[in-house]
Amino acid sequence: MVLTDMVNTFGAAMRTRFGERAHKVAIDAGFTCPNRDGSKGRGGCTFCNNRSFNQSRRSQGIAAQIDAGRRVVAETTGARLLIAYFQAYTNTYAAVETLRAFYDEALGEGDVVGLAVGTRPDCCPDAVLDLLAQYRDRGVLVWLELGLQSSFDESLARVNRGHGFAEYRAAVRAARGRGLPVCTHLIIGLPGEDATHAYITLSRVLEDGVDGLKLHPLHVIKGTRLAFSYREGEYRPWALDEYVQTACDLIERTPETVIFHRLTATAPPALLLAPAWCMGRWRVLNAIEAELRRRHTAQGAHV
Repeated sequence: MVLTDMVNTFGAAMRTRFGERAHKVAIDAGFTCPNRDGSKGRGGCTFCNNRSFNQSRRSQGIAAQIDAGRRVVAETTGARLLIAYFQAYTNTYAAVETLRAFYDEALGEGDVVGLAVGTRPDCCPDAVLDLLAQYRDRGVLVWLELGLQSSFDESLARVNRGHGFAEYRAAVRAARGRGLPVCTHLIIGLPGEDATHAYITLSRVLEDGVDGLKLHPLHVIKGTRLAFSYREGEYRPWALDEYVQTACDLIERTPETVIFHRLTATAPPALLLAPAWCMGRWRVLNAIEAELRRRHTAQGAHV
């Protein structure tokens, strides 16, 4: 990622820890979600179609997925160290022994030095957090990635999230109480929200303590309920400039100690309905960098 002189990025943090680049490799371990299997709801979040970031990996085993990712990383970044990113759906939503087997298989690859586990705030029982803490105690880099999206319960209900801010607050406190670093995912541009909502959500997240952040623009993916709302004219995606201005405001309000794992998100052209600027990340990252330079500012400037 660019911006390393203005933003504390994940890539820069990994170089500091390992003395060289370490790159995430996304894994689909075949999990589902309590918001899909009926325990919390059906159909999932209104914006969710995992195919937008999960391109038919599930048919491969974990080792095969890591090997495929390894080859891509070698060609694109040259990184020699990998972090197994359990990304698709809810990656703590299984029995502890099942999770241990998956995580151990990934760490059995000699160049895998860490785990990044994506999950929901309402799927972080003590036994799972204890398991992740055991890996951390062995010297494994561990990140717990919590999909919060918004701190406003009415916004979470609007997108059928199936949990509220209270569940997030309990999960992050339990995780950080065990010394587990937490990366919180925030979506900018949820239906009914404007930039002020994003500022308030960031403030609440920082108040509870967080180690990393991912910022995502809300994009409209085919096969989702959000796509229906978009086609009916009920949802207007944000323009690139709106997103860039808000992202830069959030960067300025975030302490330098917090690591930004991501500043935008993309989707394949075959699945993306809108906005078109979400087809490529570099345009967005370059625009954020240009805006920070125009402001003569950087992360933490307005803390």
